[in-house]
Amino acid sequence: MIATDIKYMKRALTLAKKGLGKTSPNPAVGCVIVKNGKIVGEGWHKKAGGPHAEIHALEKAGVDAQGADVYVTLEPCSHTGKTPPCSEALIRAGVKRVVAGMSDPNPQVNGGGLAALERAGIKTSCGILESDCRAINLPFIKHITTGVPYVTYKCAMTLDGNIATVTGESRWISCEESRKYVHKMRSSMDAIMVGVDTIITDNPQLTVRHVNGKDPLRVIVDTRLRTPESVNVLNGQLSSRTIIATTESNPRVHLRYLKLGATILVCDYYDGRVCMKDLLQKLGAMGVQSILLEGGSHLAGSMLQNGLIDELVIFVAPKIIGSNGFAPFTLQGITSMAQAIKLDFTDVCRIGSDIVVTARPELPCSPD
Repeated sequence: MIATDIKYMKRALTLAKKGLGKTSPNPAVGCVIVKNGKIVGEGWHKKAGGPHAEIHALEKAGVDAQGADVYVTLEPCSHTGKTPPCSEALIRAGVKRVVAGMSDPNPQVNGGGLAALERAGIKTSCGILESDCRAINLPFIKHITTGVPYVTYKCAMTLDGNIATVTGESRWISCEESRKYVHKMRSSMDAIMVGVDTIITDNPQLTVRHVNGKDPLRVIVDTRLRTPESVNVLNGQLSSRTIIATTESNPRVHLRYLKLGATILVCDYYDGRVCMKDLLQKLGAMGVQSILLEGGSHLAGSMLQNGLIDELVIFVAPKIIGSNGFAPFTLQGITSMAQAIKLDFTDVCRIGSDIVVTARPELPCSPD
């Protein structure tokens, strides 16, 4: 049964990935229903508030669900949210066995779904391809267990480690294929975060343009409210999805941004800047599960040294600009290799002419 379970769980994972970037604040989930060695129903969670993966699969299976085996990447829910419990739907359908890729980390479920199925006489097992099932929902898992978003840092750099020339020029270090991939990354995130210096220097739009997908929230870290009112992120409809995080608490100063439609988030003050731990907690409380951090080097360096970056995706271009450029991280106090921040490479691939390195800091990020 193990080989068969792996086969169908792989199919459920393929289905789950179709919902990535579309289901927040819910996880991406896939489900396959099998009877007599044949798939009779399958589905995935398509959007928050809509039917869950199990419901889509049960609708396709119809009466064939009775006595069938169900493969689902995440433990079926046992509580009523925007939709009824999936565990109850599986019980009503008369399925014989449920195989879950992982238990649900949501405290409202966390074993309760499988327990409900077992009480109804349905056989269950959990943990098939668990690491793969966890990998597709890392933001959901971190947010539901800590209340803090999962932060992915992205940058493009030359082979000699520069993100811009001595004059600050950075367009374009990476190739066209990589830039398209970055827009796909943006579309899967709840928010994009940059520092105010990036806004002033580059005046980015921080939108999804090269692929079909939703625009995430834009978060500008601006301790002293230096963001010009004329920048792209405050232009027209873009401003309503822009949050400016600051330590400036004077409502009269806020007014010029509020009139444009932006949101002001007043954060604690730490070491002369916005306290990033406080900002992440506030964003998490707003339901933000995932953040794509796109710079600048001071912000990225501070967050890396404080254990606030979960994953790094670095696009390395086959270009060299010399020692006068800008590094991706501004770090404090590192004077020896023993003090270096160590990374665990999780993937290396090629996109167009660029090499893309995905890594995670070896030390776990602080949940607070």
